[in-house]
Amino acid sequence: MMALLTANSFFDLTTWAHASLFSDAEPVWAALKNLKEYLADYPCPGLPKEISPSVPLARTLVLHEGEVYAGAELEIHYGDVTKGGLQVCRNGQVLPGATVLMAGVVLHGACFAIGRGVLVESGAFISGPTVIGDCSEVRQGAYLRGNCLIGRRCVVGHVTEVKHSIFLDDAKAGHFAYLGDSILGNQVNLGAGTKMANLRFVKGNVRVRTPEGPLDSGLRKFGAILGDQVQTGCNSVTNPGTVIGRHSFLLPNTTAPSGYHPENSMLRPGR
Repeated sequence: MMALLTANSFFDLTTWAHASLFSDAEPVWAALKNLKEYLADYPCPGLPKEISPSVPLARTLVLHEGEVYAGAELEIHYGDVTKGGLQVCRNGQVLPGATVLMAGVVLHGACFAIGRGVLVESGAFISGPTVIGDCSEVRQGAYLRGNCLIGRRCVVGHVTEVKHSIFLDDAKAGHFAYLGDSILGNQVNLGAGTKMANLRFVKGNVRVRTPEGPLDSGLRKFGAILGDQVQTGCNSVTNPGTVIGRHSFLLPNTTAPSGYHPENSMLRPGR
């Protein structure tokens, strides 16, 4: 296997809390094969008794150090969540690292690990198992369909759908995105309307075109992998099995061909 297809060619994993998902003995997309088992074994504390599974929250709740508070009893300052700007006060005292679940949120299932300083806005629907790292934001209308691993300081945006995918730290899919069976590297930013298709029209596993010929990914469903600091423009699309190296750009209204694209690529319409 080519070294350029291993995880360390795409991501800086030195501070990534879940680096064990990746192996230099396998191609980077092997993490998607391991994700379900990894989350099944992840220590999830479950839901507090104040939250009924699959039922929209009737009121805003605040989670802090194992305690659950009614949001109406607290003072909540909705600053920039990914910069630690979410602040909750109780009787004039700051509750450091408090997480806010707004009224209308639905948590479906039982396996959830939600970090400190997280904001989940009204109308978000999250299926377990799902892990959400510190200071991340899940915006109104987001749909997390389970087996989702969201890192620290990430954004899952308005009407964004995420299924069986991984966000490394500071990855942001802020507006109207779809991610199926995909991985976003550190500091990836998706333009509004970016779609990552994960299923071919014809039967069989997704194959990845490489400089040494096509490789069978071993995955029937495989969206895209975007290396650290990749940016996509509005209304861009990736075909199944698209693998884009670090510091690359997928320009607006562009459909990325499936296969490997080296770092510092500039993907334009018709190319």
